[in-house]
Amino acid sequence: MKENYKRIISDLSKKIYKNVYFLHGDEPYYIDLIIDYIEDNILTEEEKPFNQVVLYGEETDMPTIINTARRFPMMSNQQVVIVKEAHYIRDLDLLARYLEHPLNSTVLVISYKYLKLDKRTSLYRALEKDKNVELYCSQRLKDYQVPDWIDSYLRERNIRADRNVSHILTEYLGSDLSRIVNELDKLLIAMPEGGQNITAADIEKRIGISKDFNNFELQNAIGRKDILKANLIVNHFSHNPKDNPIQVSIATIFSFFRKLLIYHYLRDKSRNNVASILRINPYFVSEYEMASRNYNPRKTLSIISLLREFDMKSKGIGNVSSSEGDLLREMVFKILH
Repeated sequence: MKENYKRIISDLSKKIYKNVYFLHGDEPYYIDLIIDYIEDNILTEEEKPFNQVVLYGEETDMPTIINTARRFPMMSNQQVVIVKEAHYIRDLDLLARYLEHPLNSTVLVISYKYLKLDKRTSLYRALEKDKNVELYCSQRLKDYQVPDWIDSYLRERNIRADRNVSHILTEYLGSDLSRIVNELDKLLIAMPEGGQNITAADIEKRIGISKDFNNFELQNAIGRKDILKANLIVNHFSHNPKDNPIQVSIATIFSFFRKLLIYHYLRDKSRNNVASILRINPYFVSEYEMASRNYNPRKTLSIISLLREFDMKSKGIGNVSSSEGDLLREMVFKILH
């Protein structure tokens, strides 16, 4: 996904344009970057008023889009037509007709964000086989891929981060790249001049995510059977339930013990193999080694069952009056004992 994005931007910077750019997928971040680049760079400021058109799917249809795309540019070599919110267009399949006779002087950009175009449709097949079409799919990252993406984003800006920073950010912000980048950029702006390293303390100070009281640290405390640290975090969560919903804690701990169960049954427990199978950074393999000594396979299975039980209780099933804080205390106690 990222590699294709870089290739597209590289071609655009060299003035290598396709007739049509069809940008689809459930991760809007790279789609927005491509559209922003096209809007800002293909035409000069003098050319834009006459030759750059932005249409919105709720307010237009394909005949209008095609007629606009077939206009010749005025005092320019290119015309740019950008269609945003294209998922609202009911007759989108008519785009296939335009592909039969596109206007080479028009760069037509279709933004089909948050959805993937069905590969079984005739439109998808027409887009896919046309050499003058850039069919780009931006897919949301899996949760386990996000920490590495954050590290890569920072490295490209010559910024280092402590090993737990990307995991804390992922746990707090999820996999929404636009939201992650927004917070990272605010953090980088706030860093002192010459600062090249981000620490967990920076995250707490600039973004407001506690470096000591978060689900990543709770997971680690449980894995180490650090009862004192786990209880301190649970008490903090209990006093701040809106910022620390129990469902997120359960999901984090469940993911950890699911991977621990896989670890138990691996024949090859070498660091690189474990990291590959569990899809984790090799640095964190030692945490699973330690947890495996604290929780044998039978205990791990019982904890997974326990987590499912408390997930149901957190949603009101089999629970009449217990608060989220009470449920979390009871759940962590039963895991640790």
